[in-house]
Amino acid sequence: MADPLADAVRELLRACGLDPEHSDLVGTPDRVARLWATQVLSGYDADPAEILSDLIDDEGDTEFVVVRDIPCHGMCPHHLMPWVGAATVAYLPGAALVGFGRLNDLVHCFTRRLTLQERVCNDIADALMEHLGARGAACVITGQHNCLNVPDDKHGTRVVTASYRGELKTRIDLQTQLTAPL
Repeated sequence: MADPLADAVRELLRACGLDPEHSDLVGTPDRVARLWATQVLSGYDADPAEILSDLIDDEGDTEFVVVRDIPCHGMCPHHLMPWVGAATVAYLPGAALVGFGRLNDLVHCFTRRLTLQERVCNDIADALMEHLGARGAACVITGQHNCLNVPDDKHGTRVVTASYRGELKTRIDLQTQLTAPL
């Protein structure tokens, strides 16, 4: 059965003046299609409401939850170039907590799409507020974008984006904990 994504990669290679049957490129369309389906675009199949429905109840009063250095990668929708980075996700719990691994899943839900790093921060913070009932939520991502690093004069450029919701918008004391050294 033909894979439309692999066929599109094959056509892209041809459009670039390359022979997809050349020894270096044999199998490339299939490998690219698998990678895009399982990693680059797999976030479209994830549901933030479902991810955050696995609640932990009756754990007492927890003031602040922060999970740092969640590895992530995304794809710039403007250039179709990848970026890699790390996310810090935090929330002020309402009635329930969610497992730390679920925050990791939430990051992947939104980064494994064609999306902007800024939008990912907004989407994560909004999902924590809406689906977890958090009193406050935040997401900070530091990323290196290949669309910036490919030009010779911009190697090593890092982009930091942040979104704060609810009580975390005004809690400067807690905001500083998101980026302070351990």
